[in-house]
Amino acid sequence: MRDHSKGPQGHEGDENTGAAGPPSPADSAADLAVWTGRATNRVQWLLAAAGAACLALGVELAVDSAWTSGLAPLVMAVVGCVAAGLLMLYGTLAFVHVAVRVDMEALEVRCGHIGVPRTRIPLSHVVDADFAPRVTPRQWGGWGYRWRPEKGTAVVVRRGEGFVLRLGDGRTFTVTVDDAESAVRVIRRALRLAPGRKAPA
Repeated sequence: MRDHSKGPQGHEGDENTGAAGPPSPADSAADLAVWTGRATNRVQWLLAAAGAACLALGVELAVDSAWTSGLAPLVMAVVGCVAAGLLMLYGTLAFVHVAVRVDMEALEVRCGHIGVPRTRIPLSHVVDADFAPRVTPRQWGGWGYRWRPEKGTAVVVRRGEGFVLRLGDGRTFTVTVDDAESAVRVIRRALRLAPGRKAPA
């Protein structure tokens, strides 16, 4: 670091400006770039369209019905269509894509256009990360935010590559994301550079 405590002529303290020791772990950690990635499933838009159709049908029944069949059946039909439409819209739009961010402090996963649900896992809770070449909804019982006692938690928006975090409490967290191998390398490097931590090779 340059010494700025110069005398009147501006020459004092300049002799040792080129001297530098080896980089510290903190310096290396500061050089770690933030990694971001995402995965998208355009098929989910078809399901979103079906949800919008259900919602529109419920509105149409409420507005245009002649009410000849009785109040109770009509109300049930309207509520059923609207509820099904809203559930389908949220369930698909929330998981039409996933965005992943990794820095020296944590991994953050945001789903959908409004970023909800959101998951943040401090890297201090992570033991290691593994590349998963093929993650499928069948493995997790469907799309979206999934949990299975024997497997852990996952965010699955499409078939394909992803990565698996192994956490300190024995659980796992799986995410489908493009270029997952790069994410694994960044996470492992961050674990190696963390003070007092060393990720498995």
